[in-house]
Amino acid sequence: MNDFDVGARLKELRLRHDLSQRQLADVAGVPHGQISMIETNKSSPSVASLRKILGGLSIGMSEFFEPEDAPDTDIFFTPQQLRDLTSRIYSEAQGLEGKVSLKQVGDARAHNLQILHETYEPGADTGEDMLEHVSTEGGIVVSGEIELTVGDRVAVLKAGDSYLFNSQEPHRFRNIGDRAATVISACTPPYL
Repeated sequence: MNDFDVGARLKELRLRHDLSQRQLADVAGVPHGQISMIETNKSSPSVASLRKILGGLSIGMSEFFEPEDAPDTDIFFTPQQLRDLTSRIYSEAQGLEGKVSLKQVGDARAHNLQILHETYEPGADTGEDMLEHVSTEGGIVVSGEIELTVGDRVAVLKAGDSYLFNSQEPHRFRNIGDRAATVISACTPPYL
């Protein structure tokens, strides 16, 4: 799975959308040089950065990493059948293995609902650049603790705590604890 060429795939999609690197950066709201650095594999994007860039192309991470998948007609899923949306970004060579794990249940686009099994290792963070997208999202903390910032509100959520908010509000997830945090979340329309 680690042989997936993130840079080449991004370039392929950018060209398919007939955008220059600068145009994609402008549409996605990222620094101009970031697209070039990713496409030449000189920089590996964070989950938050890749989500922003792909938003500029109007596609999700699932489509980015699994472009040729046939529509998913399954109803029931084992843990092994969840779509791993993060392992191709993080690799052991980058020293980031295991920081954030996002695994999707089935075909989110087909159902207009994205359900994720999220794991945040100690110190994991979606990034100082707060996430913003057109969706509503909610979730339940299954284990550990996660700090959630939504706009100017901040809360440390523990196992059993939950959240629900308009994703157009800037938001950020951080594990400030000393053990992994697991969250089950849903987002509609799908964002990743």
